[in-house]
Amino acid sequence: MNFQNEELPIGATLTGSTPSMTEVTVVKGILKNHLAPKGKYGLVVVEEGALQFVWEDDKDNVIDGDPNHPVVIFPERFHHVVVNGPVKFRVEFYDPPSEKDNENKDGDRPGEPFCDCMK
Repeated sequence: MNFQNEELPIGATLTGSTPSMTEVTVVKGILKNHLAPKGKYGLVVVEEGALQFVWEDDKDNVIDGDPNHPVVIFPERFHHVVVNGPVKFRVEFYDPPSEKDNENKDGDRPGEPFCDCMK
């Protein structure tokens, strides 16, 4: 099995989700070349069964997804999902953390001198 070893960015915020889909109810567009919404990350969450995920620019590196191995979808990268058997899954959408979320996280009290050398 070829599981992805990626995670959503720390601080990413869940903004929406598709309904759960099966091999019968899957939205056909997911099975074709497409992008995640602009500026958003996706996360393929497999609830039951298994599926495969393919980056259009790396078609030889098919990624497997199952309940223990979700698939992170990066913004602005074409991809599609392959369903070969019984499966139940959804796609969650996340906003990346903003630069503002990362401000002032370099120390306990940023901006204050921590030694005489800063005077």
